[in-house]
Amino acid sequence: MFRSKSEMVSPEKALPGRDQPIPPSDVHFVRGTSIYPPFPEGTEQAIFGMGCFWGAERIFWQIPGVYTTAVGYAGGYTPNPTYEEVCTGRTGHTEAALVVYDQTHVTYERLLKEFWEQHDPTQAMGQGNDHGTQYRSAIYTFTDGQLDTAKRSRDRYQAQLTQRGYGSITTEIGPATGFYYAEAYHQQYLAKNPGGYCNHGFCQVAYGVQ
Repeated sequence: MFRSKSEMVSPEKALPGRDQPIPPSDVHFVRGTSIYPPFPEGTEQAIFGMGCFWGAERIFWQIPGVYTTAVGYAGGYTPNPTYEEVCTGRTGHTEAALVVYDQTHVTYERLLKEFWEQHDPTQAMGQGNDHGTQYRSAIYTFTDGQLDTAKRSRDRYQAQLTQRGYGSITTEIGPATGFYYAEAYHQQYLAKNPGGYCNHGFCQVAYGVQ
């Protein structure tokens, strides 16, 4: 079971899912903004997978210029999966944070700085003590510009990691193919449950962009 959860499921073996989405709460618990589109004019979207999505989301909602955040499932095959289904490793999804940001106040590269520094992107199918394809590192992009910036940032950060003796970045980078919102109780979980824990923190190698 452990081995199968650490290997990507094939599309033909993925769970079937369902036609209807699983409705989360509409309003961000911290910011009071909508977590659903349409989002305000001038905002852009980004998706990051960096292990447990509770901690990942908290990192981004604290950044000035971020309009809203949400947690969900991305990069897989099963439509509208449940949390329990994702945890089986049979949907192909990774836990992810959707970040909606005002590009006049915060850059995409500023978000990438937090992404790279706040987890270990060399760990492949897992993060810390969490193992499985649902914890893999990933960046899913919405524009060609984001895709190019993400790839260049990976190469830049790889050089920093190599100098410090780390291995190769395993982060999956590609165009976003969908984002399925997680259940309501997962949204802004660490704000609702201050005693909760997620394994995120400075990985000891600076990206270098302020």
